[in-house]
Amino acid sequence: MILTLTANAALDRVIFIEEFVPTATMRAPRFIECAGGKGFDVSVALRGLRLQTTAVGFVGGYYGKLLVNVLQHYGIDVDPIWLPGETRLANVIVETARARHSHLMIGSLPVTAADVETMLARLRFHLPAATWVVAAGSLPPGMPISFYRLVAETVHTAGKPVLIDATGAAMLEALEARPAVIKMNQDELMSTFGLSNGELPALIAAAHKVQQTYRLPALVLTCGREGVLAFTDEGVLQAQAPVQRAVNAAGAGDAASAAIVWRRSLGDSWSNTLRWAAAVSAASVLTECTAEVRYTDVEHLLPDVRVTTWT
Repeated sequence: MILTLTANAALDRVIFIEEFVPTATMRAPRFIECAGGKGFDVSVALRGLRLQTTAVGFVGGYYGKLLVNVLQHYGIDVDPIWLPGETRLANVIVETARARHSHLMIGSLPVTAADVETMLARLRFHLPAATWVVAAGSLPPGMPISFYRLVAETVHTAGKPVLIDATGAAMLEALEARPAVIKMNQDELMSTFGLSNGELPALIAAAHKVQQTYRLPALVLTCGREGVLAFTDEGVLQAQAPVQRAVNAAGAGDAASAAIVWRRSLGDSWSNTLRWAAAVSAASVLTECTAEVRYTDVEHLLPDVRVTTWT
């Protein structure tokens, strides 16, 4: 079983329009409701890969009930922590004519110190059955920036590996615990470490320096069309799947995280792990719901993924 933690969940309302036109009255022919929040989205992708996953997260109110129903529909073992208030609503605007998406976030679900302790207690409860832990996403109001460091330390104490996907001060604190995998996207890496040059060679040099400076076992970056980069003890690797016309690209990075912990749990090399991560991430953009994956799409894409070693 793979355990996921989501501190800042959301119900994704994916709204399909042809093109967003400022100041115009636009009519959406339809919308669908999906899981939101990085940890929950990793669990969604894991179910598409036919894997067992338990999802722990803060939820509240009407949107929280809808979100839990969505997660259960996938067959996810949900262990919700119910709080007063309302789960965030994420309006995901998908422009079909441009194959792009935007997020409009509404609300927040504040937490207390007692709530944080409850989540850490749930983590300890589920750890014995977990092969990997994924803790991911932004932090809600009231959550200390030390949260991901505390998670990593708790998981390490149990002798289990953890993937952390965060940004900013929360990620910098987490690095002190040296998680098994640090996962970010290109923009998050640049903002967290104050980088200014996003061109691929400069990005690789900067990311490699970050990995070495913090003595990280593995640093993984999702970089859109440039694919997935990994800085590991096997070297610097890049995996690229054929570019797809996106139906909904939200959650593609979370799908990559799902593939990473899955393949590493099987003992795969980093080269093969990255091959799967690129294929799963590309497959996720072909579905309408956030981070949803069809295994048949992954199988179709996998043979065409190109893995390169940078020297």
